Amino acid sequence: MSIPLLALALLAAVVLGGGIGVVVARNVVHAALFLLLTLAGVAGVFVLLLAEFLALVQVLIYGGAVVIVLVFALMLTRAQDFAGVQDNPQWALGLMAAIAVLGVLTTAFVAWRPPTQPLERVGFEALGRELFLRWAIPFEIISLVLLLALIGAMLIARERNGGGRR
Repeated sequence: MSIPLLALALLAAVVLGGGIGVVVARNVVHAALFLLLTLAGVAGVFVLLLAEFLALVQVLIYGGAVVIVLVFALMLTRAQDFAGVQDNPQWALGLMAAIAVLGVLTTAFVAWRPPTQPLERVGFEALGRELFLRWAIPFEIISLVLLLALIGAMLIARERNGGGRR
């Protein structure tokens, strides 16, 4: 087994372990930390694929900003309001969806053939051109969704703390 393949297997174990930790953690702060571990593992996969810029973006935006916003949202909400969240009656539906996704991913993994050409490094100029010319609209939509989520969390927290205008 080559070193990159061994590193990929290790990173895959980190990503899967973190993902399982997110799902099974009873404490939401622990789940957020498992999410951070998962995102760091994905950044490692980007490094293995010679996509250092995406790895940097993964760490800065998702690992830093999104997880920090998530932790702030958790701190602003009252945990006692969600005491019954663990008792979700739709767990069977979630289990069926997870099995369906696992089936699709397994089928895709079995049918996938690795590329035979060596990977090429993409320069920052080419990546920036693609991001701001071809993918500008989806990039802005994602930015707006994140901004609306942050504003919504702040409004919910403000109303629950008695600062609302009701």
